[in-house]
Amino acid sequence: AEARYAAIVMDSRTGEVLYSRNADNRLYPASLTKIMTLYMTFEALNRGQLRMNQKLPVSARAAGQTPTKLGLKRGESITVKDAIFALITKSANDAATVLAESMAPTEAEFARNMTERAKRLGMRRTSFRNASGLPNRGQKSTARDMAILGAALIHDFPQYYEFLSLEEFDYHGRSYKNHNNLLTKYKGVDGIKTGYIRASGFNLVASAKRGSNRLVAVVFGGRTARSRDIHMASLLDKGFAEIEKSHPSVVPLPFGKPLRIALGAPHSAPAEIQVASTAPVPLPAKKAPDAGMSHIRNVSATPTSNITPASLSVERLEKTGWAIQIGAYSLVTTARDQIHKATAEARGILDGRQVNIEKAISDGKPFYRAQVLGFDETEARQACSNLAERRFSCFVVAPDLRLPNYIAQKSAS
Repeated sequence: AEARYAAIVMDSRTGEVLYSRNADNRLYPASLTKIMTLYMTFEALNRGQLRMNQKLPVSARAAGQTPTKLGLKRGESITVKDAIFALITKSANDAATVLAESMAPTEAEFARNMTERAKRLGMRRTSFRNASGLPNRGQKSTARDMAILGAALIHDFPQYYEFLSLEEFDYHGRSYKNHNNLLTKYKGVDGIKTGYIRASGFNLVASAKRGSNRLVAVVFGGRTARSRDIHMASLLDKGFAEIEKSHPSVVPLPFGKPLRIALGAPHSAPAEIQVASTAPVPLPAKKAPDAGMSHIRNVSATPTSNITPASLSVERLEKTGWAIQIGAYSLVTTARDQIHKATAEARGILDGRQVNIEKAISDGKPFYRAQVLGFDETEARQACSNLAERRFSCFVVAPDLRLPNYIAQKSAS
């Protein structure tokens, strides 16, 4: 069991490894192989080689695959969408072969294409021999390579990644539940795939998102599905604790107000947030001046709405009514700390600006937006680009063009 064990936890955005053990040992991936089959299927969909509602024929070879499978019969057909869902939930080997044969003359040739594509993704120690993960001595991968693949699938195909959170799939009167139990048992897990053969033990690639932080974690060689899941949850807990030290998670973005343009959008659509009263938020007592904040004026909790009253001219609002939001955090102290860090990294672009810590409510809980005010649009975009390169979650905040006073002035002019 120890010889089959490997694990890794990775920051999906940067590739930073937060935990690693035997991560480069070549082991049997089992049905984790299907992640690569899905990756190539999504590529084929993007380039128009396949269509979601396209019916694919079931060959004798596909029908003859060993379980687990849907039980497809030779001469039948299955849509691309149903085949994808069958891979994700049932981990159906017959559906994997159907997809492989739709993208290459044979499954063996498709496996060679899989290996070549994996190398281009940076999976240096991976070789595929089939599309399903059924036992083959030449089919090997590593925990690190599977983490790279998981992150690539998430970032390259956000429009399809949500399929990996599918909990149940109905096909021809039967219901198939997803083997990934962490989807319902671990907060933030939204994919991606389990795997098992005797030679590998119980494998899992999982991805979890909390705030703006997303982790991809891999476990090879679990003794049971349950012990593997418990171990994976422990690894994710440790990973989030580690990443929070350097990159505090950001509260999901609200729809509409106050954010207009996102640079570096999150993986999934943000949850709707109810904006609370914009009464000033009390901050902790000020400390001695910090070198990183020496050029920022009037660090306060003045709400954003207070900088766009009727007394501001339309011209001034258009020129200086833009802001940037460095993040939204559950603690006001964290919001202020992130402003300090951003200032130190901003190369002077925040000099002379006003800071705003704005309180809002999400799911009944308060959070605090860390904003810097007083930009025109170009300056705001430049500031966010600069900070995004330094791994800050930065967004451009546009003036609220729906303000009655603004509209009235604009109409009058």
